[in-house]
Amino acid sequence: MLPFLSLSSRGILVRMPRPLQLACWLAVATAAIHAIPPAWAESDGPGFEAGDSTPAGDGPFVRVPGGWMTPYEESIPGTDVVFRMIPVPGGLFRMGSPEGEDGRTADEGPCFEVKVEPFWIGQHEVTWREYKRYMAACDLFIAMQAAQIRPINPDNEADAVTAPSNLYDPTMTFVNGEEPDLPAVTMTQFAARQYTKWLSGLTGRFYRLPAESEWEYACRGGSETPWGCGDDAESLGDYAWFTDNADDTTHPVGEKQPNAFGLHDMHGNAAEWVVDELVAGGYATPPAAPVAAADAIQWPARLYPRVLRGGAYYDEATECRSASRRGSRDAGGTAKDPDWKDVDPNYPKSPWWYTEEPALGVGMRLVRPFSLPAPADRRRWWDADVDSIRNDVASRLEEGRGSRGIVDPQLPADLKQEGFIE
Repeated sequence: MLPFLSLSSRGILVRMPRPLQLACWLAVATAAIHAIPPAWAESDGPGFEAGDSTPAGDGPFVRVPGGWMTPYEESIPGTDVVFRMIPVPGGLFRMGSPEGEDGRTADEGPCFEVKVEPFWIGQHEVTWREYKRYMAACDLFIAMQAAQIRPINPDNEADAVTAPSNLYDPTMTFVNGEEPDLPAVTMTQFAARQYTKWLSGLTGRFYRLPAESEWEYACRGGSETPWGCGDDAESLGDYAWFTDNADDTTHPVGEKQPNAFGLHDMHGNAAEWVVDELVAGGYATPPAAPVAAADAIQWPARLYPRVLRGGAYYDEATECRSASRRGSRDAGGTAKDPDWKDVDPNYPKSPWWYTEEPALGVGMRLVRPFSLPAPADRRRWWDADVDSIRNDVASRLEEGRGSRGIVDPQLPADLKQEGFIE
């Protein structure tokens, strides 16, 4: 267990060096003991057990109003694909890296305190086993529209999910393999967000990308060291695939040791999308009081750069630090540093796929918050946020080089009844 964070068998933080963190967490935990879950909480699905008694099993468990958040396995409806989500307790942490940390860049500061609410997060990165089910929706949506099944109209258009276009050249995306347990890679941030919308529709639960502060909080697992496993780069090989041990390729998820929260591959293997834009100059100077994670989000206002976290298999140890940030490059590249769609021969270029080498280490991880936003606010996490993406998607759909459909928990049963799936 890392020295900055201890978890009891009940999932409550019991030893932390920061008085403010301890006071905050204990106050929340004490108030929660006899509370009932509010209407905006995810208390009626998998991953929640009501009551005061500690749940059975290995945990980790997180105390919340009305009961406990627990680990759970989610099946993608209509498939045999299962993924695992892990609860993360709320708390305070210091975001960014201190001056003098080896490998630090200016965009990692200034450091500031963030208050994070409880959430579930994927035990590991989204794999090809999961993502290929979403990829298959492209042909399925085309067939649905041809058969006038769930036609899209002005009344339901906002609920439609776009599917990633079929790969122009699969060998580019699958350079490092397409085995089911490898992390899915080369998707754009828009595609990653649409994946979470598709999954949310099928399951009836709200999935999304992490906010950048949530990601760093989960990666640190209570630590204040360069990596979640400590301050010695020599030990990183036990927790991460990076340039020293990866043999220039991604690896099956979950093979390395987990961090203090039970999460695998937070460092290395595939860098992971968060929802934020990478703004020049680092973080804005924050107020003295802790900032709520929701208020710390830098909602994108430009096509790029957008933030990737954790580093990839081709990165040095310093580029895989908990605070390290990388920006995407969707256009404006140079001969030495091309944009990540440089060899895409289509016009407009795909809003769902990258084609260049850096993207071979670009993946994603799921988050499901305990506190739910209003239904209208959820679309902000899922949908295109700048006109250039909206226009490219519209053009591709008009030309038949993309597809979209209406997705909800009833869809698999409807498609089975129509003979589209077995």
